[in-house]
Amino acid sequence: MPKYKNSIFSKLPKVGTTIFTKMSAMATEYKALNLSQGFPDFQIDNQLIQLVEKSMKSGFNQYAPMPGLMRLRERIADKISNQYQIEYDPESEITITSGATQAIFTAIAAFVKEEDEVIIFTPAYDCYQPAIELVGGKPVFVQMKSPEYKVNWEEVKKLISQRTRMIIINTPHNPTGTLLSIEDLKELDKITADSEIIILSDEVYEHIVFDEIEHASICNNKRLADRTLAVYSFGKTFHITGWKMGYCIGPKELMVEFRKVHQFNVFSTNHPLQHALAEYLKEPDNYLSLGSFYQQKRDVFIDAISNSRFKIIPSHGTYFQLLDYSEITDEIDTDFAVKLVQNHGIAAIPVSGFYNSPLDEKVLRFCFAKKEKTLRLAGEILTKI
Repeated sequence: MPKYKNSIFSKLPKVGTTIFTKMSAMATEYKALNLSQGFPDFQIDNQLIQLVEKSMKSGFNQYAPMPGLMRLRERIADKISNQYQIEYDPESEITITSGATQAIFTAIAAFVKEEDEVIIFTPAYDCYQPAIELVGGKPVFVQMKSPEYKVNWEEVKKLISQRTRMIIINTPHNPTGTLLSIEDLKELDKITADSEIIILSDEVYEHIVFDEIEHASICNNKRLADRTLAVYSFGKTFHITGWKMGYCIGPKELMVEFRKVHQFNVFSTNHPLQHALAEYLKEPDNYLSLGSFYQQKRDVFIDAISNSRFKIIPSHGTYFQLLDYSEITDEIDTDFAVKLVQNHGIAAIPVSGFYNSPLDEKVLRFCFAKKEKTLRLAGEILTKI
C-alpha cells in the first residue's frame, strides 16, 4: 500500500467526526436514552411495507427512470397543486432523489462555481457548508440567536454581493423548530428580485407544523418559486428515514441543470420504493395528519419536563425541542451534553454544533419523534437534574 505522507489534499480539512456521530456513539456506550439523532423509534405504517413487498414481487427491481417514476411525480404534482395552488410539470420540474441530502448536494453542485458565495442561516443543518466547500464555493453565514432565532433581513441585504450565487433557507427549521413567515418570504423576494440569485429551500419538515400555524412554503410566493429549487423528504413525512427517499421541485430552467448532476451522481433512485410511495400518496391523510401526530408528542415531552429546571424554547415545527439549561449550570453546551450522557443516561445535541463558529447559548436539542414511553422516561431523567 502506498505511503502518501503529506501528499493527500483534503477538500474538507476541517471536517472530522460530527457531534451527531459522537453523541450517538456515547449514547450506545453508556446505554443512554438517545434523543440526539433525529429519527423515530416507532414502527412505520404496515401498509407501506406491504406496498414495497408488492412492488418487488411485481418485478420493479431494476433501474427506475433517471428523473423518477412518472406516476410518483404526477402524485407529487397533484399534492403540491392541492396544497399550495401552484402547478409543477411532473415531466420537467420534479425529480425523485435518494433523500433530501442528496438533493441539496446536487442543487449546490449544479449551480455553485469556484469563489461563488452562498448565504446560510445558522444554526444550520450540517450538510450545507461541506457541499458548498466541496465545489469551491464560499459559505457566508448569518447568525440567528436564541430564543427567537429570527432572520435579520437587513443584515442579509448587506451581505449580498456580485458573487452571491445562492441563498439557502430551511423552514420548518432544524435545529430550532422555528418557522419562516409569509412576510419573511416577501423580504427574501424583495432583496433577490433583480438578481440571478438562486434560492435553495429545504422544506423537509413541511407537514410537521404545530399550533394551527400554516407552513409558509416557497410555493406560496410565485415570483420566488420561479427562481427556487425546493427539497422535500419522504423519510421525514412517513417515518422512513432509512429509506433515503426525497424529491426536488423547481422551474424547468433550473431542473435541467439539476438533472445533469443528478444523473451522474446517483442516476436514479430505489425503484420498488417509488411504486410504493406513489400508491401511498393516494391518501392525503397519510401526510396531512402529521402535524397533529407530532404536536401530541411535543406536548407529552413538554408536560414531562414541566417541573424541571430547563427552560422551554417554543417549537412550532420539526420534531425537535430546544431546552435552555442556563439556570442549571454555566458549563458550555458540549461539556454539559457529555455530562448528561455519562451521569444521567440521556443524549441530546449541543446547539453550538450547528454554528460555523461555535456560539454557546446554553441550549440543547432533543428529538421527540419517540414513543410516549420514551418521552416520559426522558422527562423523569431531566426533571431530576
